[in-house]
Amino acid sequence: MKPRYATLGEHIYYKLEENEYLNELYEIILFNYSMDLMGSPQRKKPIKKEHALRFADILSKSYGQPNSEKHRAWAQEIIALLNATYSDDAVIKAYATSVLANIGNYRGLQLIKTKYKNTSFLDELYQSFDLDYLKIPHQENMYFFHPQKEIYDHLSDKSFSYSGPTSMGKSLVMRTFIKDKIMNDFKGNFAILVPTKALISEISSNIIKIDLQDELSNKNYKVVTSGNSLFFKQENLNYIMVMTPERLLYTLISYPEMSVDYLFIDEAHKLSEADGRATFYFKVTDMLIERPRKPRVILASPNIPNPEIYLDALPSEQINNPTYLRTTFTPVSQMKYVLDTVSKEFKVFNERTNKKDPFKTIYSLNEADTTLVLIQKIIQKDLNKSNIVYCSGRDRTVEMARDFAKSLPYLDNKILNDLAKEIEDEIHSDYYLADIIRKGVSYHVGYLPLYIRSKIEDLYRNRDIKTIFCTSTLIEGVNLPADNLIVISVRIGRKGNMNQVEFKNLLGRVGRIEYNLYGNVFIIRDSNMAEKTMNNLLLNDVENQEISLKTQLNNETKEYIINQFLNGSSQLNPLPEQKPNEYDLMRKTGLILLNDITKNRNSVVRKQFSHLLDEQKIDTIKLLFGINNSTKPKPDDDINVSLDQTENLISAINNGLKYPELLDGRVQYDDLVNFLSELRKIFKWDVYEKTTLGLGDRIKYYAVILSRWMNEYGLSFLLKETIDHAAENNGFVNKNYELIPYNGSQEHKNLIIGDTLQIIENVILFSLANYFLRFSTEYKKLKTNNEPFDNDWYEYVEFGSTNQLTIFFQRNGLTRETADYIRRHQEYVIYTQQGYKLKKSLLNCGKRSVEDEIADILFNVPELFINE
Repeated sequence: MKPRYATLGEHIYYKLEENEYLNELYEIILFNYSMDLMGSPQRKKPIKKEHALRFADILSKSYGQPNSEKHRAWAQEIIALLNATYSDDAVIKAYATSVLANIGNYRGLQLIKTKYKNTSFLDELYQSFDLDYLKIPHQENMYFFHPQKEIYDHLSDKSFSYSGPTSMGKSLVMRTFIKDKIMNDFKGNFAILVPTKALISEISSNIIKIDLQDELSNKNYKVVTSGNSLFFKQENLNYIMVMTPERLLYTLISYPEMSVDYLFIDEAHKLSEADGRATFYFKVTDMLIERPRKPRVILASPNIPNPEIYLDALPSEQINNPTYLRTTFTPVSQMKYVLDTVSKEFKVFNERTNKKDPFKTIYSLNEADTTLVLIQKIIQKDLNKSNIVYCSGRDRTVEMARDFAKSLPYLDNKILNDLAKEIEDEIHSDYYLADIIRKGVSYHVGYLPLYIRSKIEDLYRNRDIKTIFCTSTLIEGVNLPADNLIVISVRIGRKGNMNQVEFKNLLGRVGRIEYNLYGNVFIIRDSNMAEKTMNNLLLNDVENQEISLKTQLNNETKEYIINQFLNGSSQLNPLPEQKPNEYDLMRKTGLILLNDITKNRNSVVRKQFSHLLDEQKIDTIKLLFGINNSTKPKPDDDINVSLDQTENLISAINNGLKYPELLDGRVQYDDLVNFLSELRKIFKWDVYEKTTLGLGDRIKYYAVILSRWMNEYGLSFLLKETIDHAAENNGFVNKNYELIPYNGSQEHKNLIIGDTLQIIENVILFSLANYFLRFSTEYKKLKTNNEPFDNDWYEYVEFGSTNQLTIFFQRNGLTRETADYIRRHQEYVIYTQQGYKLKKSLLNCGKRSVEDEIADILFNVPELFINE
């Protein structure tokens, strides 16, 4: 039975997406675009463009219907593909003006560059009002999309969770809100939580050099990315903190009086992941909500159908009248193709079709079409396009980038040559990256030094670098504008296949409204990629999510945690068949629970255990671990260290353990090994760090790298020495997770470089830095009345130097590399009554990476500089 329609609109738009003629037209549009894209000799199919344009116009005016967002996205897609295929057609451009205006994509309208305007007076009047409504504050000729504006208007809510496609521009909305508050003289603190250091760099740099610039100092704000910053020691400052949850946790522990007025949790879907990192989000949120000024909490996630679920990560008092919003609107369209090297088919994926099989074979591949050959063919079709090639692991990424670059010529590009020379000077002359950079090709992996990675990203955005091969670091939120995304694996390293959230997030990296209305996704399937897995990722929507505390900790695990506490033990051991990331989640959750019970906190974590905790059990745990038990250390907010470890640490310090003295200002290797051996016993690394710090004699190898790091070896010298150490000591290299004897080849040197950079990033600057911080914190409590002390090795680890001048400049926000450059060029340093200052002539020192960084810092810390 046909439905009864209340309005004409309901009649027009009811199941419009199933209209056979519309689907037939779209299939032809997609086919013709695909033929052009791949340069196929096949003739285009005839199409009545005026009919397709009329459908697009109708779809663009769909509002208030169940599928309105899908209708408007489809309208945009039809216009984008027709405009790309028939770029000189004046009628298409005229319709594009109307369609893009109807859906509020005014930035897309600027890309079309059409001279046509709406002919209807009412349409022009509406557009004028709409433009005024969508105008981005403090920006000339910049406009929100309607969903962005709706999100923006909710950012002052007490608790708000929203979700949208990756390409929608979620972080821009946050940054715009922060800028508007500051420009309107708001005085308070902001915190943006991001999952990676790469995102810290990107977002903080955008806030400094794009959003606020001189207004930072005019309005008395500092952008802060680390709890070690000197800015926290200054009075009457406000902060924009851009940090990982781990960094913010230690900042809050160090500054217990600090409050945050607005907490933005970017990439909030991390709350659903089954690893210990999710617990830091729960912990810092609880801590902030306990502070005198409670924050407003905003959670942003990509492609999540039920963003309201992340409000469950907040204490109940924070979520009275919470709001949430989900949008599927994307300002750019994505065309998806499968190049199947197994069946030798080139197929287009039509997600709009109402047919059972959305894949349509366009033509057959050649027998010689390997993955590499197909990558080359795709990229060579249009050398002006920017490309991202996703690979599953770091070794594969480097290998594919090298193989692709072999057949390319060197470019006569001074910017690329300068970066290549800097990589050779700062990393190693045999490092593969330097060679391929000269050809406009790069790879992007997590262990690359920040200043190199940032420069690669800048050159890619400026289209000096045209092709980047990358690992899953790209899924973590780094924004790079790709015309083409080539996916050669749907795995993430050794973790396994991507889930729907990760896959959609990856695909969202192609097509950016700053550059185009569409992008192309090419999935190259070989025998290692199961067709069923690929099809499921393409065909299925993201499922409803849950926070990890609910899904990853079953009652059996929760009961084990509680029973350990009831037995007086805070040590939680891995359960049978428990994966390392699941164990990490269990352990950190347990530490939060124990602290919450003893402090009477009714936290989100504690609520997940409430059905297993009666008053008797709670009283017993309080008696064993609470404030009245003077024989044991008390639970605290550091969830990286458990009470059994803390008890060992306190005992060791009371028995005289301290950092070894420096010899001529340098850390001695033997002293470091002995000290690390003590920490290994204290912190039970054989139990809690089985795969790294507690694995065999790895600690001695880490000490080789760590001693050089702390003694301020430049990265290139450190890497050279590490390579020499492997040669002199019959070392091994890790190739595709297999240890093989070092043979002195360029390949093996690069493997050692990659492994060493990864150790610096993950072991030294994360694991060891946290343990040294805990030692220093406990030492201050027991020996110096919480006052700073000389020879604090935590600083040497964190800043990679024993030199106080280098440490000083890093605590002002400079990188280790730039601080070290200044130490070696003290003609740029002046000592005044107010302390060390830098000459502004450093902006023209001749070293590009230093000049770029100083340009940013000059906005954030202008008082650090003086005119000569």
